[in-house]
Amino acid sequence: AKPTQIEAAGVPPKIIREYVGRVNSGTSAVSVAHMKSPSGWTEPKQTPDFDEYTLVLAGMLRVDHEGGSMDVAAGEAVITERGEWVRYSSPGSDGAEYIAVCLPAFSPDTVHREA
Repeated sequence: AKPTQIEAAGVPPKIIREYVGRVNSGTSAVSVAHMKSPSGWTEPKQTPDFDEYTLVLAGMLRVDHEGGSMDVAAGEAVITERGEWVRYSSPGSDGAEYIAVCLPAFSPDTVHREA
């Protein structure tokens, strides 16, 4: 009926509201979460064991990857594939608001963040 708020990695803290996934619905096949990251937020590099489909609703999300980086603006989407290293951030003054869909579902044990 409603999402579960989950603690986020990165600084400053972002808000994660999981609608479907391991925490809120006990679903391991897919996760769907609404994210709000403030201006200046960044997270550690990661090499996840899942594909992630991200739709930016507002602001801009920066996606660093092995080949460089890309800025994903409101109304745009990006796909990151399992096994590739990636780092998300929201350096713009408005932060970012986005929907993330992970296949299989996101798990702290399968995201493989760097220390």
